Amino acid sequence: MGNLDLTFFRWEVIGPFVTKGFIFSVWLTIVATLGGIALGTLLALMRLSGRPALDIPAAAYVNTMRSIPLVMVLLWFFLLVPFAIGRPLGAETSAVITFIAFEAAYFSEILRAGIQSIPKGQVNAGYALGMSYGQNMQLVILPQAFRNMLPVLLTQTIILFQDTSLVYAIGAYDMLKGFETAGKNLGRPVEAYLLAAGVYFVLCMGLSYAVRHLQQKIQIIR
Repeated sequence: MGNLDLTFFRWEVIGPFVTKGFIFSVWLTIVATLGGIALGTLLALMRLSGRPALDIPAAAYVNTMRSIPLVMVLLWFFLLVPFAIGRPLGAETSAVITFIAFEAAYFSEILRAGIQSIPKGQVNAGYALGMSYGQNMQLVILPQAFRNMLPVLLTQTIILFQDTSLVYAIGAYDMLKGFETAGKNLGRPVEAYLLAAGVYFVLCMGLSYAVRHLQQKIQIIR
């Protein structure tokens, strides 16, 4: 194993450094997913409204966000927004705002595709029963669309969890920062980054298998 210190790979050694960062990474993933889906749903409905006054701004927002690297958006919110409003936001607050705003663009496209996948006959049937546009969306279209989109939404959430490591760029204490801090304090930076890569791999691979299993179950239900 060369000069690797295997004692570094014990949880009792790295746990005090990593636990706080892991909790923040998971919390940021959950908050950004919920916020991104909420804002993404609004953007998707705006794009499907057929009204240029709603469609054009929503399309511009989605296309702009999808064309810019996340780390640049993160730095913009961290450096430029505090300058504009005259007070600092803090690394954690900047991370939350950035991830919700950024992920909403991706979730909106997933949601838009899911809504469009619902057969037109079901949409027309809702209108034939006297439902309004809002009632049709709430009771007929969105429940089916969310079920169809669930595996893709969860896959995007896994990608989001991986992307939380980018908050390292603005100094937020995420899981990667926890591993780096452990490596610096214990004098084993190589082991720290190797272990970080292994933990990200195991977590994301396990979640991917779970999503794949869920997708198979949903296909059987259909």
